[in-house]
Amino acid sequence: MEKTEYRLIGLMSGTSLDGIDLVFTEISFNSKPEFSIIASETFPYSLDWKNRLSTAVNLDPAQLNKLDEEYTAYLTKVINRFIQKNEIDLLDAVCSHGHTVKHRPKQGVTFQIGNMPQLAKLINVPVVCDFRVQDVELGGQGAPLVPIGDRLFFNKFKYCINLGGFANISTEKDSRRIAYDICPVNTVLNYFMRKLHQDYDEDGKLSKTGNLDATLLEKLNSLHYYKKHPPKSLGIEWVNSEVIPLIEKNQKNIPSILKTFTVHAATQIANSLDNDPNTKVLMTGGGTFNKFLIDEIKSKSKCDFEIPDKQLIDFKEALIFALLGVLKLRGEVNVLSSVTGAKIDHSSGRIYEP
Repeated sequence: MEKTEYRLIGLMSGTSLDGIDLVFTEISFNSKPEFSIIASETFPYSLDWKNRLSTAVNLDPAQLNKLDEEYTAYLTKVINRFIQKNEIDLLDAVCSHGHTVKHRPKQGVTFQIGNMPQLAKLINVPVVCDFRVQDVELGGQGAPLVPIGDRLFFNKFKYCINLGGFANISTEKDSRRIAYDICPVNTVLNYFMRKLHQDYDEDGKLSKTGNLDATLLEKLNSLHYYKKHPPKSLGIEWVNSEVIPLIEKNQKNIPSILKTFTVHAATQIANSLDNDPNTKVLMTGGGTFNKFLIDEIKSKSKCDFEIPDKQLIDFKEALIFALLGVLKLRGEVNVLSSVTGAKIDHSSGRIYEP
């Protein structure tokens, strides 16, 4: 009889460098795919790891290989601590995104550290990982990967928006799933908060006090990326080369930068929606806790926004990486060509046995 119930750990490290998100979930494939989250936790990065990960893009190959090994060892400790703390047993797999260091799909390059075969041996559980590489080899953007989960788990919503390091969106159009990165969010806001020796702007309070820089806002909204049609995706390289220099050239006052960038992000997010009061929008990701950002989005769109419980906000991406992993184990499609631009839908990822 075909197996339909799975016990999985999903884990995700995002570009905003908040930490490593882990979920222990049971996913069943009976009448339709369903999940229950049994345990979840974020393991925050130390200042040292934040610095190492934020500068990893500049490393030479030998240094990057060393970082990959050390990050894999660090992931091992985090996963084992999570397993022991929650007394988890009978796991079918650990499904890991790793941490993206390089993402330049046009050059055929995407590289996530922490996806080494020894991870499976060190935790003594099968590991499914490296979900982006095959898609890039097939001519895709290697991102976004979450939309398969939006289709299977959250299809009562017309739009699913994640507000993380970047804002991304997924929706069905002409019976095809489309999804793309809308704009940067926390990658930029947190970059400027770190200049004030803070990790983030709680509730968007500081952003609210700034002055709106209309000239800078117009320049941000005029960036070429926003004129491109999906499939399209963003990486930290684009933020570092296009967005940060543009902001720093035009504005020095940090509260004003934060306010202007928040209004910019809200504008781009609202522009991605249909502005219909009957349209349901699921909002997840750390940016949903930024009250000023949410208020700005709502002021620019009539859609019906739903913010779920904190657990789903924080752990939706980790949950969906568990789904990507189990779909790979089942030999089923887990990456949609309509989303990434790859030649075909495919079942992506590598499986490592202990």
